[in-house]
Amino acid sequence: MIMDNRGLEPPQPMMRTLAKLEELEEGQTLIIINDRRPMFLFEQLDELGFLYLTEQQEDGSYRVTISRNAG
Repeated sequence: MIMDNRGLEPPQPMMRTLAKLEELEEGQTLIIINDRRPMFLFEQLDELGFLYLTEQQEDGSYRVTISRNAG
């Protein structure tokens, strides 16, 4: 599942991402694409127990792959 949050003003990217994560089942992955590095989202993901990998793209956007921790 991929969600493109580019062009949205904060806090919309984080709100959309957190809402979508509520639907995420174990073993599923959500990929988000943001204009900027979602620092405040990382804190939320840590608290909620999600795993994530962040990659900066050539166009300056950030691709974050998020998965539910099986533990």
